[in-house]
Amino acid sequence: MVAWGPGGGACYTPGEMKSVVRAAAACLLAAAALSAQAPARRARTVSDAEVARVHRSAILIDTHNDVTSATVAGLDIGKPNTTHMTDIPRMKKGGMGAQFFAVYVAASYVDGNRSAHRTLEMIDTVRHDIIGQHPADFVFATTAQDIRRAHRQHKIAALLGIEGGHAIEDSPRLLRRFYDEGVRYMTLTHANSNHWADSSGDANKPNNGLSPLGKEIVLEMNRLGMIVDISHVSDKTFEDALATSKAPIFASHSSCRAISPVARNMTDEMIRALAKKGGVVQVNFSCDFLNAEVAKQEEATAEKRRALRDELIRKYASDPEGLRKAMEEARAAMGGAEKRATLSDVVAHINHVVEIAGIDAVGLGSDFDGISCAPEGLDSVDQWPNLTRALLEQGYSAAEIRKIYGENTLRLMAEVERVARSMR
Repeated sequence: MVAWGPGGGACYTPGEMKSVVRAAAACLLAAAALSAQAPARRARTVSDAEVARVHRSAILIDTHNDVTSATVAGLDIGKPNTTHMTDIPRMKKGGMGAQFFAVYVAASYVDGNRSAHRTLEMIDTVRHDIIGQHPADFVFATTAQDIRRAHRQHKIAALLGIEGGHAIEDSPRLLRRFYDEGVRYMTLTHANSNHWADSSGDANKPNNGLSPLGKEIVLEMNRLGMIVDISHVSDKTFEDALATSKAPIFASHSSCRAISPVARNMTDEMIRALAKKGGVVQVNFSCDFLNAEVAKQEEATAEKRRALRDELIRKYASDPEGLRKAMEEARAAMGGAEKRATLSDVVAHINHVVEIAGIDAVGLGSDFDGISCAPEGLDSVDQWPNLTRALLEQGYSAAEIRKIYGENTLRLMAEVERVARSMR
């Protein structure tokens, strides 16, 4: 979750903003120099029939969607809507095979030790409001084979991923409890550091990466079979998590810092290191994460937006949907970015990961309904076929698209499951 969604992730800290300022000019030049076409590929024209055929052949897995912050407040995603990026009719039109729904726990729940309570509410909204209310469309899934089985049944596999390690209230016992509830990944931090891991959104970095407890939690996630997610963490936390984990890890919704210099994106060195251990970068669709010019525009009003965000978070501490609406209204009143990212920006990030780390290292983590700005041509769950067309036009093969869309994530999940079996 980023930008002006419930997590407010794109309201950067002052230190992050300085990094954006320093890097933006150089990054814009670098981004301009990046070819829109991946090396050794030949651009071509494709037919509607080919797009449809290739799209149907893939198991499309999105590893991060925040519509849960609306369903927990009463939204029925079975009905078409115009206020969110997600509903079932559009998911089906988009040809989705599996969705990791975000079990997002705002940092405000840390006060009063309410994080675990909120985590159970967010798990329940997926299990009850989404899967339970729409059994003809969703199948609850916890393994790679569950996803493949749902695909054969022509249903959407629904999975759980905790966003924010403070959800476990520093307790491996709660981690195990949430695994038993079906959670299959945990983002080690959100925009806030916790007592055992540092966030990219925290200038203080109190743990200097992972604390001893943080390393214990990573290893327990390995033992359970829960994916370690390093989106939102500091660079040092990433290094520690990668060194500690016995299983591949992933970034559930992050993009490339070489193209857009925001702290939530990954450096080339991080991407290569992740890939060497079998990990996957799931490209995030937030406009500022995708496009350096948008990130620079966001910087211009960052201080004002950050102050307003903090005020609204306090006001709507127990009302995530109210917070989302208030932030949308505030952003509209303040004026959004003049420039939006585009579908070609998404392709550029995919190309970049492929170029530096290989085709097996990239996937998709849209962050739909956790972001306020998504790219033109790919701004809701029905528009996934547009990406299929763009990749085919770039010269990607059907087999490569199947890897990007789902096979890389399924391979990672299977390996995490294998490591877990070996540790029990």
